[in-house]
Amino acid sequence: MSDEGRLVAGRYRLTERIGRGGMGTVWRAEDEVLGRQVALKQLHPRPHLSDDELATLYERTRREARSAARVVHPNVVVVHDVVDDGGRPCIVMEYVAAPTLADLLDGGRTLPPEEAARIGLGMIGALRAAHAAGVLHRDVKPGNVLLGPGDRVVLTDFGIALTAGSSTLTQTGQMVGSIPYMAPERLRGLTPGPASDLWSLGATLYQTVEGRPPFRRGTAMETAYAIVTDPVEPMKHAGPLEPLVQLLLAKDPADRPSAEQTERALLATWSGAVTAVTAATEATRPQPASPVPTGAQPTAAGTGRRRGRGAMTAGAITLVAAAAVTATLVLRHTPADNHPAATTGTTASSAPSPSLSPLPQGYHLVADKSLGVSFPVPTGWTAGTRATDEVTYKDPTGLAGVTVGMVEPAGANPVTHFADIEANTKVNYPTYRRLRMQRTAFRGQPAAIWEFTFRGRARVFRAIDLGYGTEGGREYDIYLSAPDAKWDTYRPVFDNLRDGFRTTG
Repeated sequence: MSDEGRLVAGRYRLTERIGRGGMGTVWRAEDEVLGRQVALKQLHPRPHLSDDELATLYERTRREARSAARVVHPNVVVVHDVVDDGGRPCIVMEYVAAPTLADLLDGGRTLPPEEAARIGLGMIGALRAAHAAGVLHRDVKPGNVLLGPGDRVVLTDFGIALTAGSSTLTQTGQMVGSIPYMAPERLRGLTPGPASDLWSLGATLYQTVEGRPPFRRGTAMETAYAIVTDPVEPMKHAGPLEPLVQLLLAKDPADRPSAEQTERALLATWSGAVTAVTAATEATRPQPASPVPTGAQPTAAGTGRRRGRGAMTAGAITLVAAAAVTATLVLRHTPADNHPAATTGTTASSAPSPSLSPLPQGYHLVADKSLGVSFPVPTGWTAGTRATDEVTYKDPTGLAGVTVGMVEPAGANPVTHFADIEANTKVNYPTYRRLRMQRTAFRGQPAAIWEFTFRGRARVFRAIDLGYGTEGGREYDIYLSAPDAKWDTYRPVFDNLRDGFRTTG
């Protein structure tokens, strides 16, 4: 504890040691420049390594911290800075004052399957963001899951993350990660991929409901051998989560579900537990005023379109009927290679031909001849007010909704008129807060992603808008707005609509 009170890099005052692992020590520190608390990860000294080996390790740490900083998502801890401390790199991160999942599970304690699914939804959101940015975590485990205020789930310690395609081993031949949560292919020395992180998610979910890691043995070597060769022990308390966890823990990465399929199955478990309660409570609430700016968005220069998002309101979760059989069918009968990488992170990726993908469970296909498009919406969602250039669907109680719109003629990139709309919104709606706005590509065409929050009469809302151009000079926009507190529940609606969206005209 002799480092307590020391100033690092002339800026970060170490105030309390809050964690220690194989790679380093994590401190709560005071950023004396910005006057905020941060978490600072300090690498352990490595006296057994040569100068060349240390230089390689430190450069890898800096590179991987930069990779982790590319992942921007509410369920991912923010990497602020990488600084040197006596020649050793230190990673400066967002400080989240919260217990870890490991703290809650200490002593063999467990959580109900529905709560495990809620935590899993936050974790899969973080992993989808990381994988979309080309970053693997490599150390997903209960100790790296923070359970913050407001039901926030944060995946932390991307300090050993690496860009997809890199080797599992460091140059010094050391395996990185925690063996009880390490996928079989990594233990066999093969190149990890996104499916390796999903195996670790499965191991974490297993422990959350069963009270122990799935292959824990008396020694690290015995544990590693069991992961590679032994079948998973039957689960006694997983309930509707069991089919998903079994598939995530498959020995062959190709047999595991995709991140999107995993998210749907987790949502099935979690939503099944809260649908009746949510419907009962939301039905008795007075409906708030329109939470999204209505009629305040002017025609964007060069686009020929007015954007007036109507009321996006409603509450009961009708996205997926929750049953273990349903979850299993979704996982087994939706080919993983039919699902593109998620846009939860920093990019929106190209999708395969939507006609090749089966309709998601709990959705129905709608077609709009005027816009020349078709797309899936959750069963039970109904059409709202129809405008000339957009159509809206909202869920049963009006707190969430989607809008599909069309701009013709379109500008060179949707980010231009997104910026125009934002400029007006900032003036008229002071509760607006931008989360991100950036150029990307979607189905090989110029595109932009815009994500933001705003406060309605009774709650904070969050929205995401994907705009992309077509060769015919049109731009299509896919938009979701929902309560921020339930964003992990509603976000899959946007993903499913995006993946199933197609033009028909």
